[in-house]
Amino acid sequence: MGVSVGQAAPAFSATDQNGTTVSLSQFAGKYVVLYFYPKDDTPGCTVEACAFRDEHSTLEAEGAVVLGVSPDDAKSHTKFISKYQLPFSLLADTDNAVANAYGAWGEKSMYGRTYMGIIRSTFLIGPDGVVKHVWPKVKPDGHSDEVLAALKAIKAGQPVPTTGEVAAKPAPAAKQETKAPAKKAAPVKKKAAPAKKAAPAKKKAAPSKKAAPKKKPAAKKKKR
Repeated sequence: MGVSVGQAAPAFSATDQNGTTVSLSQFAGKYVVLYFYPKDDTPGCTVEACAFRDEHSTLEAEGAVVLGVSPDDAKSHTKFISKYQLPFSLLADTDNAVANAYGAWGEKSMYGRTYMGIIRSTFLIGPDGVVKHVWPKVKPDGHSDEVLAALKAIKAGQPVPTTGEVAAKPAPAAKQETKAPAKKAAPVKKKAAPAKKAAPAKKKAAPSKKAAPKKKPAAKKKKR
């Protein structure tokens, strides 16, 4: 049987990725987002973890602590955290004690096969240790947005929005390529008018032919 809204959250203690014991009691006075997931570094679990990573600073600003819980051991959690830079703790619930306490361990079926496993679910626990909201069958996509919306609504004393009311975050707009302003065409340099060829130097006037010297009239012969 799972835990319902209004009930006291079951106390628990489990080790995190560093081998440090984490207990619910140490978060008294804060909201706790306790989410159960099947296995580290699998598609759906990675989507969910990375979404909580991206919302982590906002959730912290709202006074909430995020704790992930799965049957994986500390070594597996360390690799998962390192690979995706997760800023919150993951608890190693190797004996499923915490999952059983919250009703997150149960019978599942896939491809006609029935087996026991983690039921992906999330519990929002208030500063007073009381469960404020439960997501019994979580779909990884957009789940962090649902949790944040519920947290804000509860703190404001308003009804928790339903899944359909939580607007999915718009995909980040693709960056528009800023076209570099077209370079102004360099002003066409006017071709310098071809230099006028210097008029060929006037040929020196041919030296005027010297007038042939006038022949002196022959002297008249004296008559004898």
